Amino acid sequence: MAEEALSQAEVESLLTTMEAGTARASAQKQAAAAKGPARHRDRVLPYDFKRPERVGKEQMRALQSLHEGFGRNFGAELSALLRSIVEVKLTSVDQLTYSEFIFSLENPTCFNLLRAEPLEGNLILDINPSILYPIIDRLLGGGKEAGTIVRRPLTEIELRLMSRITQLFLNELRHAWENVLPLKLSVERVESNPQLVQIVPPNEVVILISFEIILGEMRGMMNMCIPFNSIERISGKLTSNNWATYGKSTSSAESIAQISRRIDRSLVDVVVTLADAKINTDDLLGLRVGDIITTDKDVRQPLDVAVQGVTKFHAVPGALKGKKAVQIETVVPPTATAPPSAAPAAPSKPPSK
Repeated sequence: MAEEALSQAEVESLLTTMEAGTARASAQKQAAAAKGPARHRDRVLPYDFKRPERVGKEQMRALQSLHEGFGRNFGAELSALLRSIVEVKLTSVDQLTYSEFIFSLENPTCFNLLRAEPLEGNLILDINPSILYPIIDRLLGGGKEAGTIVRRPLTEIELRLMSRITQLFLNELRHAWENVLPLKLSVERVESNPQLVQIVPPNEVVILISFEIILGEMRGMMNMCIPFNSIERISGKLTSNNWATYGKSTSSAESIAQISRRIDRSLVDVVVTLADAKINTDDLLGLRVGDIITTDKDVRQPLDVAVQGVTKFHAVPGALKGKKAVQIETVVPPTATAPPSAAPAAPSKPPSK
């Protein structure tokens, strides 16, 4: 192939074009410098249409604060039931699809299908076997040592024992939701394979509330799943403003009656003081059955009746159906009530003895 050579005119044309391009680039740089620094592009966040966030941030924060208090109360009740220190911590409140929630669970597991009237549909309570079997072992008298975690469905006896834990969970959940909506909670059925239960379509958004339960050296997860369509109608109540107004609202007749009903079922200590006396240590050590301790109190004077250490009534002694009793005569005014002396009372007997 013959070599092709550029003529002098072609060489000069190329040099002129290069100089013009350099000058144009320099002018563009100077113009950009005169306009100031380049403006940063707005931050772009990816959005997955398969996982739409249908629950607002305020509702999520309200759910988180609500179930944080629930976790503490449930942990206290569970500790009393198991007679051991149990810690329940809220780990996360997320929204995801129902299929993602189902495939994240173990199989078999303790999969409780809940009914929460008046909410629509069903809720789910899943208890991981890694903490469920240690709890059952504790209910049956086991110690704090971590045993072997079995992978099998629950037996009939274990289901009955597990129902005590579930009922405790529902009772505390009902109390936690009282300020938002009174719920009537119950367990419809218990399954071992979560993939056989479909309460909503796979792509439906659900709220996953996860708790970590710590019992000694053993720990495991407890998950509650709330479909979005179940709380869609009451989502307006799950806002920060509504939560803030609960503590500032005035007492209504309904709230007073509710508190009164709870107080009526409370157990209190009632103590009736017959008389007070002071004796020497020698006399105290020398007491025998049938001895009489004399006091300065007249038999006609009323007796003090104290409730939880505070004198509330005056009464007279007597008997009812063969048992010792007192009859309330007067009510001590609130301004006159005072706790009894901290000094221990000496042994006393009625003058009739």
